[in-house]
Amino acid sequence: MRLPRRSFALNMAPGIRASSVPAGMANFVPASSTIEAHALEQLQAFASRARRLFVVSGAGVSTESGIPDYRSEGVGLYARTDRRPMQHAEFVRSARSRQRYWARSYVGWQQFSSHKPNAAHKALQRWEGKGKLHWLVTQNVDALHSKAGQKRLTELHGCIHRVVCLGCGTVSPREELQRRFSALNPNWGVQALAAAVAPDGDVLLEDEQVLHFRVPSCEECGGILKPEVTFFGDNVNKATVQFVHDRLAESDAVLVAGSSLQVYSAYRFLLAASDRKIPIAILNIGRTRADHLAELKVSGRCSKVLSVIQPL
Repeated sequence: MRLPRRSFALNMAPGIRASSVPAGMANFVPASSTIEAHALEQLQAFASRARRLFVVSGAGVSTESGIPDYRSEGVGLYARTDRRPMQHAEFVRSARSRQRYWARSYVGWQQFSSHKPNAAHKALQRWEGKGKLHWLVTQNVDALHSKAGQKRLTELHGCIHRVVCLGCGTVSPREELQRRFSALNPNWGVQALAAAVAPDGDVLLEDEQVLHFRVPSCEECGGILKPEVTFFGDNVNKATVQFVHDRLAESDAVLVAGSSLQVYSAYRFLLAASDRKIPIAILNIGRTRADHLAELKVSGRCSKVLSVIQPL
């Protein structure tokens, strides 16, 4: 039986605010209220009741690792700049757009690929190790869950650390492509605008800076290379969607961590959980698309909260 939804502002301890974040990362984490102990008790009780927990994670899990998101109020990419992410159709049809994308990605790769899992990623991996977490589906493409050791994992929108050929389907490591970029562009060097690093790892460059950047083709068939991620305007693979639905059907509770669920590709699983009468809890700073479906809503930083919830 679904309980009435409760919404809490979290307070971990007197004098500690939920918006306190490590130096250099505060620009990407939205402000949140102080943390109250009774909210942790409610979330702990929710997690303790679950035997096969299904977790949906979003950008709010990775912002504390220094990776910005798109939608956070005041600090997301949409709020800070007028930039918009690459569209699938534009990437496929325009060689110039691919050149611009890959040049920006090439410059930003070293920084983006160096990001490390934070306490939220590590907590979820511990839950898996203890048998609490049945499956984790992430909307993030940053590979931080994998870096933390997560095994029961679906990267719903793919992973920026992999490259796929649109011709033959060959998948290769992004690091390998980085080496090919360097070999093709030995004398190409530009200064990026570091403040405009995007959630998918590319940086802001002026159009004239990328005019002479050379982009390699697939070594197997000569086809177009694309990061193995779902760009805006594209659809998640149907087999992947069905696989996640199957894992959800095996679960007895759903926890959303760090996602506003504005993108339907993830929101659909909350609708399915509600139809199945599976209890839902949400941990996120700010409103989400599924607030009306949850029996428990907690506002706070994922690393701060998940690290103190025990997988009993």
